[in-house]
Amino acid sequence: MTSDAVIVGGGIMGSATALRLSEAGMKVTLIESSLLGMGASGVNAGTLSLQIKRVALMPYALKEHALWKRAGEAVGYHQPGGLTLAFTARESEILTQRMMARREAGAPIEMISTKQARDREPELTSKLVAATYCAEDGYANSSRTGVYYRQLLHNAGVQVLEQSHVVSIDADGNEVNVRTSSEIFSASRVLLATGAWARAMSEKIGHSLQIKVRVNTVSVTERMPKILGSVIAHASGLLTMKQSANGTTLIGGGWQGRGTPEFGHGEVVPSTLIANLRLAQYALPPLTKARLVRAWTGFEAHTPDFFPLAGLLPGTTNMYVLCCVRGGYTIGPYIGQLMGDFMLDRQPELPLFDPGRFGPGIRSS
Repeated sequence: MTSDAVIVGGGIMGSATALRLSEAGMKVTLIESSLLGMGASGVNAGTLSLQIKRVALMPYALKEHALWKRAGEAVGYHQPGGLTLAFTARESEILTQRMMARREAGAPIEMISTKQARDREPELTSKLVAATYCAEDGYANSSRTGVYYRQLLHNAGVQVLEQSHVVSIDADGNEVNVRTSSEIFSASRVLLATGAWARAMSEKIGHSLQIKVRVNTVSVTERMPKILGSVIAHASGLLTMKQSANGTTLIGGGWQGRGTPEFGHGEVVPSTLIANLRLAQYALPPLTKARLVRAWTGFEAHTPDFFPLAGLLPGTTNMYVLCCVRGGYTIGPYIGQLMGDFMLDRQPELPLFDPGRFGPGIRSS
C-alpha cells in the first residue's frame, strides 16, 4: 500500500504530525503497536504547567497552551492556575532563580508571599518558605488522549492501524518500505515518533540514537472532599499534584520505577513511591487521611542534553524522528505541527532540534 507519509507511533506527537500532513493534502498512514495514546501520552500526570518547563523550551510551551485550551473538555482541560512551593531557604533560592529565568523567557510567573499562597490554597502546609504562581497553569486528563486523537485522525482521513507491529523499515531509492507482520506500506516520507521505543526502532534502519529512558511513577488517591484547587509543584521538580473534579488527587514528580521498554510495562518501586507520597503529604497535610487507589509507571525518553530529537534521521533524506521532548505532553501537539511543516518542506515557526547533533548514527550489527 502506498501513502505520501507513514507515521510510526500514535502518541500525541505522531498524531499531531499526521494531522498537519493530512491538512496539507497528503495521504497519511499512522501505525501504532498498541492503541493510540497508550504510551507516555496516556499515562503521565497530565500537568500543563509553565513553571516546570525548561527555559529553552518555553517558547514552545507558550504556543502550546492555546492548543490545549482549544481542545477543552474533550481532553478534560482545566486552567485553575498553579503554585510552586519551597520549604527551606535553599529551596527558596532555587525557586527564585529558576522562576526568574522562566519569567525572562516569557512565562507569566509571579513571586507571591506565603500568605497569598495559603489564601489561595488554605490546606497547604504552614511550613511554606516561598511560593510562585502562574495563572496559565492547568492540567488535562491524559487518559483521554487516545480517544481525542482517534476522532481527529478519523475526521482528517488519516489511515490508522492500531495493534500493528513494525517489523522492518527499508529505504528503496526515494521510497521507504515499512513492513508490519501483515502488510508493507511504501511512502516518500517516514516519521519515527515512538518515544521510549525510538532507539530500538531507529536500529531497524541501521542507526542507534543516543536515547536513555526514565521510568516515571504516578499515583492517584481515593475520592475526597475538595482540598485543592490549583496545580501544585515543588521547587525540586520532584512533586506535582492536582485534585480532579471527582475528588481524586493525582500525584507525580518523576520518581523512578524499574523496567525497560523492550520488556513492556515498568514496575513501581515501593521506596520511591513512598518518598513521593511523603512529600505530597508534607505539602498538603489532608492527604495523610487519603488511601492510595493505584500507582503506575510510564516510560519517558531523553537525550544526553535533555533536548528533543526532531528532524531528519542522520544519514537519510526522507526518514525523520520526533521524540525525547521533556514535557512532551504539554508541548507535543505544537511540536508535532512544527514537524509536519518540516516534512512538508515549509519553514517551521520555531526551530527544531537536529537529531544529528551527537554525531552520525551507529550502524547496528
